[in-house]
Amino acid sequence: MEPECLLSPLVPAGRRGELTRGEEPAGELADRLAALPPDIRHGLGRLWGLLPEARLVGGVVRDLLAGRTVADIDMATPEPPGRVQAILTAAGIKVVATGLAHGTVTAVIGGRPYEITTLRRDERTDGRHAVVAWTGDWREDAARRDFTINAMSCDRYGVVHDDFGGRVDLAAGRVRFVGDASARIREDALRVLRFFRFHARYGRGAPDAEAMGAIAALREHLSRLSAERVWSELRRILVGPGVVATLGLMDTCGVLACLLPEGCDLPALGRLIGTGAPDDSVLRLAVLARAAPDVLAGRLRLSRAETAALAAIRSGPLPDPAMDEDGRRRLLADEPAQALVGRSWRVQAERLGTRSPAWDALRADLLDRARPVFPLAGRDLMQAGMAPGPRMGQVLEQVRAWWLAGGCRAGRRDCLAYLERLVAGPA
Repeated sequence: MEPECLLSPLVPAGRRGELTRGEEPAGELADRLAALPPDIRHGLGRLWGLLPEARLVGGVVRDLLAGRTVADIDMATPEPPGRVQAILTAAGIKVVATGLAHGTVTAVIGGRPYEITTLRRDERTDGRHAVVAWTGDWREDAARRDFTINAMSCDRYGVVHDDFGGRVDLAAGRVRFVGDASARIREDALRVLRFFRFHARYGRGAPDAEAMGAIAALREHLSRLSAERVWSELRRILVGPGVVATLGLMDTCGVLACLLPEGCDLPALGRLIGTGAPDDSVLRLAVLARAAPDVLAGRLRLSRAETAALAAIRSGPLPDPAMDEDGRRRLLADEPAQALVGRSWRVQAERLGTRSPAWDALRADLLDRARPVFPLAGRDLMQAGMAPGPRMGQVLEQVRAWWLAGGCRAGRRDCLAYLERLVAGPA
């Protein structure tokens, strides 16, 4: 009987004899690889059968070592991208050319994407983009990554390859740039923001002194980044762990002022978090940043939905748990419940800064209510004998104001009766 393979779900059948108990020792991540969900084990098994020299790289290795849930599966291989694409296609695997210029293709197996990138070295960088060349040197590829904890790789036997001390840094809760911190930042200024995001998630204690010094000295390089890239990182920081402490670190080295020059209110953000508000990046930005909504939307290239949500949080009638039934109906008649809920968190943070069952009940009530709809339109005024023109809009607004004053309770018949009285004028 064939000895049991330590990674039988991951090792192709023709290779299982090479990784049996008592023959070849498994790497330190063998058990964690074997414990991955079945669909991932199946996908990796197929890929390693076709690309035996490929390795897991970056975040998946870091999170396996840290015992965290694995999200995206990224791999690297010495094979050039064209050959990778040909091998996978010949095996009947769907391949998407997601970034051939940078050596990346995506294999789709069982509906799950596996990003596979050819080993690279940087030929030229400008702080935003890099011109790369393929290499067969794993260390050279690892040297171009941002942090030591992201520069590790893991082969199909679970052996971790770590050229820059990532395992030690991960265990110590230390986020450290690969090699010279200043050089890494000059290559891509987005690494400044990634440093704070990763320190929040994986760091413990004071941040790396060399990194903080380099960031303070080179923070102006952030101006080279597109607004979309900045917002992509900032939104993750805003919903990440220890956000107030993280933003405080960014403030101490001048990064926050580069991103939000009109100023920030960190205590206000702390009060918002104290209310138990959801981890929503736009809500937290609205409370944190002092700039006007249109300024923030332009600077960060917010989407239309994000811009509308930001404006709604910042302005409009203020919800209050003491509002009566009619008051709540009037609010809903003018704005969607979600907009009112977002604003309610800001108001609660300003007034209380703590959790409140009364505010929670108000939000639940607003979300549960059907939104009142004014029952008349311009055609109703024309049927009442009114000619089109400015007065039609004025009269319609008068009827709607009457409807609102009554708590949005009047139905179509009552509104038409009031309209007739307005059109008829004084008796």
